[in-house]
Amino acid sequence: MANQTIHQKVVLIGDGAVGSSYAFAMLQQQIADELVIVDIQTDHVSGDALDLEDVQPLTGPLNVHPGTYQDATDADLVVITAGVPRKPGETRLDLVNKNLNILKTIVKPIVESGFAGIFIVAANPVDILTMATQKLSGFPRERVIGTGTSLDSSRWQVALANRLSVDLRTVDAYILGEHGDGQFAAYQAAAIAGQPLLAVAAKQGVSQLQLTDLETTTRKKGGSIIGLKGATFYGVATSLMRLSRAVLHNENIVLPIGAPVDGQYGLHDLYIGTPAVINAQGIAQILEVPLSADEQAKMVASAKSLQAIAADALGD
Repeated sequence: MANQTIHQKVVLIGDGAVGSSYAFAMLQQQIADELVIVDIQTDHVSGDALDLEDVQPLTGPLNVHPGTYQDATDADLVVITAGVPRKPGETRLDLVNKNLNILKTIVKPIVESGFAGIFIVAANPVDILTMATQKLSGFPRERVIGTGTSLDSSRWQVALANRLSVDLRTVDAYILGEHGDGQFAAYQAAAIAGQPLLAVAAKQGVSQLQLTDLETTTRKKGGSIIGLKGATFYGVATSLMRLSRAVLHNENIVLPIGAPVDGQYGLHDLYIGTPAVINAQGIAQILEVPLSADEQAKMVASAKSLQAIAADALGD
């Protein structure tokens, strides 16, 4: 990666609610040395950069400033949050054509700048736009990462911890599939403090039906937040920060992401939510979670939905 051992540089494309929350999280965690913010609202970016400067004495130094696509020349990461946000009652997949058109204007100049790092994509529909970023850039698939079901998995872990009255840090559970209505919980592989989730739930008198209701609430949580405050941003911004840290610090950590499956779950040529090992090279290894027959069917159904939309939007 470009200059990783000397000067870690991130270019953020999109300074809306998600982008600015991500920038704040990066400062809080003291990740990277330089953060360049690019957005068509140049005054807003300048104001955000000045505002974020004031955080540094209380956290640590991080050179934050406005920039252009050309700043990606020597960047380690390009993080894409730019796009039209989802409106109440609208699905993430409803945004395909709107945000695909925006993405096309971003990826080309980034590549032309000589960028040789890693893309991380959060704009919705994230699975489709991550696939589009890889195809438009021509980058190896392991160097294009989507946030995928990272946020959904966080929501599921919170829901389980609250329902089962356990420390959140003991919950090891993932949401797989599409970041959207086709997502599902992987019950067979889920654990609480090393014990199977289903066994822990049964001991507490929590039925499968109650877990399914909890999963449904988790799936709809994003829409609920949008209905209440107009947008979601803290969760996905923190997911982006966590992915950025894993890459820049070469952590070799397992995180749920939007990954380019190649045989896992019997799927090919698409990005879909599953855990993967993340390090300085991007996606070091894609992990296939053991699924029940019902869960495997849900994964295939989710993939078919994404492939149909991708074929229409990307002309595949």
